Amino acid sequence: MAHQSPQHTAVHPLAGRSAWLITDGKMGMDVQVRGVADALGVIAQAKRVAPSGAYRLLAPWGPAPRRETFGNDGLFHPPWPDIAIATGRLSIPYLRALRKKAGIRTFSVYLQDPRMGSRVADLVWVPEHDGLRGTNVITTLTPPHSFSGARLAELRSTIPAAIAALPGPRIAVILGGKNGVYKYTDACDDRLKASLRDLAKLGASFMITPSRRTHERLLRQVREATADAPRILWDGNGENPYPHFLAHADLLVVTADSVNMCGEACATGKPVYIFTPSGGSDKFARFHNALNTHGATRSLPEHLDTIPHWSYQPIDAAGRIAAAIEDRWHKRKTMLGSLHQC
Repeated sequence: MAHQSPQHTAVHPLAGRSAWLITDGKMGMDVQVRGVADALGVIAQAKRVAPSGAYRLLAPWGPAPRRETFGNDGLFHPPWPDIAIATGRLSIPYLRALRKKAGIRTFSVYLQDPRMGSRVADLVWVPEHDGLRGTNVITTLTPPHSFSGARLAELRSTIPAAIAALPGPRIAVILGGKNGVYKYTDACDDRLKASLRDLAKLGASFMITPSRRTHERLLRQVREATADAPRILWDGNGENPYPHFLAHADLLVVTADSVNMCGEACATGKPVYIFTPSGGSDKFARFHNALNTHGATRSLPEHLDTIPHWSYQPIDAAGRIAAAIEDRWHKRKTMLGSLHQC
């Protein structure tokens, strides 16, 4: 189903043009391609791929299953899009096949390091903490997402009654969980509990949202730490209030394990405390050091005797990536126009 970006305005030269968003359907990937599409103002259509067997095992180097996906009744068929934005290794064979089919008709973008060089697309984005560089590579501090300054301003223009009833300062607590890099021990859970308990004693209210990776003990510790404070704790039922939590928080506490969640928090311009569990990696360390150097984040102390405030320039990764796409699109259009005149 096509999606009309909310940023369809005259200031975006690609506004209203067609775009395919190619992912394997993982939420974190969909968030990134959707963020760039929204910043461009394109009419976007999700193309979620699910290769199986040898096609899955051989990705990204192998071919796409063309009979199933590039036939007249397949997932990919003309008219070809103006823009194709892909991410994830499983999307690469499809992006490569699309480029052969559509030629210069489609401007291709790949998000994240493809692990096979930058020639996989016309433009490649990687976060600054990755090592890939090239003439067609752009980097930003955080991944792209849909929480632009305009969207946050729109969310702030009205406030849900439940959030309005919370006394300030309002603290958004955004919980991730265990992954292949970070290991949450009981001691880690207890550290977060101690920090939140001190913030509660200082008069804060809380807006808490877990993720699918949040383990029960961590959530229980968070519940106990904030039990005596005014709070909203989303239990997974009904509409996720996460966008309103971002927009109306005076301060945010985010677990270090999610690059996407940390990036979205740093789009607000509000102070962001990062809670770091055990584990980690050099790549995550570079990412968090960069956010700290930017002035967006600080490490969450185990004990606090005051609720601090600091400010910084909100990070708009999707806007920067969109601007790079628009610039290269314009240069290509100008070059093709010159060739036609020769």
